[in-house]
Amino acid sequence: MSRRIRFNAFDMNCVAHQSPGLWRHPDDQSHRYKDLDYWIDLAKLLEQGRFDGIFIADVLGTYDVYGGDDTEAIRQGAQIPVSDPLLLVSAMAAATRNLGFGITTGTGFEHPYPFARRLSTLDHLTKGRLGWNVVTGYLPSAARNFGADDQLDHDARYDHADEYLEVLYKLWEGSWEDDAVVRDPVSGVFVDPAKVHHIGHKGTHFTVPGVHLSEPSPQRTPVIYQAGASPRGVRFAAENAEAIFVAGPSKRVLAQTVSRIRDALEAAGRDRYAARIYALATIVTDATDDAAQRKHEEYLSYASVEGGLVFMSGWMGIDLSTYDLDDPIGQVESNAIQSAVAAFQEFDDDGREWTVRDIGRWAGIGGMGPVFVGSGETVADELQEWVDETDLDGFNLAYAITPGSFEDIVTHVVPVLTERGVYASEYEAGTLRNKLLGAGDRVPDNHRGANYRIGAPGSTALPDSEVRATALTV
Repeated sequence: MSRRIRFNAFDMNCVAHQSPGLWRHPDDQSHRYKDLDYWIDLAKLLEQGRFDGIFIADVLGTYDVYGGDDTEAIRQGAQIPVSDPLLLVSAMAAATRNLGFGITTGTGFEHPYPFARRLSTLDHLTKGRLGWNVVTGYLPSAARNFGADDQLDHDARYDHADEYLEVLYKLWEGSWEDDAVVRDPVSGVFVDPAKVHHIGHKGTHFTVPGVHLSEPSPQRTPVIYQAGASPRGVRFAAENAEAIFVAGPSKRVLAQTVSRIRDALEAAGRDRYAARIYALATIVTDATDDAAQRKHEEYLSYASVEGGLVFMSGWMGIDLSTYDLDDPIGQVESNAIQSAVAAFQEFDDDGREWTVRDIGRWAGIGGMGPVFVGSGETVADELQEWVDETDLDGFNLAYAITPGSFEDIVTHVVPVLTERGVYASEYEAGTLRNKLLGAGDRVPDNHRGANYRIGAPGSTALPDSEVRATALTV
């Protein structure tokens, strides 16, 4: 029997997330991203389908590589306009009991001290169902709007993120003892000061001497999500992540990526399966294969080739508007593009050479991941095959239209997988961390964050005798 398959819903607080042009479809409701009822109803639907969570992406800049500026991204609604993802969580959490929430924010654009409090607050309000997707940034337009000429170099962004997480771990794990809040009406003491510690951090990028402003939340450290695919990104993920998102158009590519990640987890002193690995995918399904194929063709008629090229240009860092749509991909001067398209071509049996138009068409539904089309049984067969052959834990499911794509998955695919015994029939108890990994609510002892617990070797939390002196001298 195949291993258990897990689902996340992949969304964004915007219109054209991974399927540019599909906002024009009469059944698509993504224009309601400004309506809290849309998000509440979606959360209820996903919990009905026993999804692990909803993973909400974010950007703080525009896609401005295609055409040399962001005109076409704005025209297409390609992740612009886009709203803050964090503000959605409280309402969705109030309407559900088990669904997790993975929220994307970048380490380059906000100081870790107030950010630590924001995530602790959400972990309290969700009763421990919060995850944080750590991104270091990839859009130069975002860096410019924060006063920089460009992003830091790739590896330097991860070095900066390493210290960012060090500050957060110190605040979340090493500032408050579990029993610091005593709430004793007789003595009049709400918090025992001897059990709240200044972290005394002074590093290359940040100086944070004080205490965390929030008392410990159910998980202390939210579940850490990450999606780095480079060697430096994989090492960062192996040291920090508990859920890792990958993207690849073929089983061969994904199997290689998953193997590298599992090896890196072991090299970091963790178990090979200490993190759940989810692959980007889109599902178009219906009651029969024929109905699903017709639906897919209908979706393709709304997909925007140019919108797909806006995304691909931003992801690959090359302006595809400088090429004719019918130019063979071999004429595109980018090793990254060629390697990606070589992987895409594994889906083709005829061995034809792809054109620039093909790239845009590919990215028109679901971005960089595969699109599975068929009845619930057909799609379930494919999902099981991919999991068996790649060592994946599950799929991060983008939509063609929303909430229709998710409704179809809950109606047609989830029951088949459940009947086959490869999909959860009910949620695990406890926090998001325990639901995902079954090892309790807090980061395990071999996780990097555990090194910053009070009393851990190398912890910089200051003892009670130094707290007041530090507060006066810093």
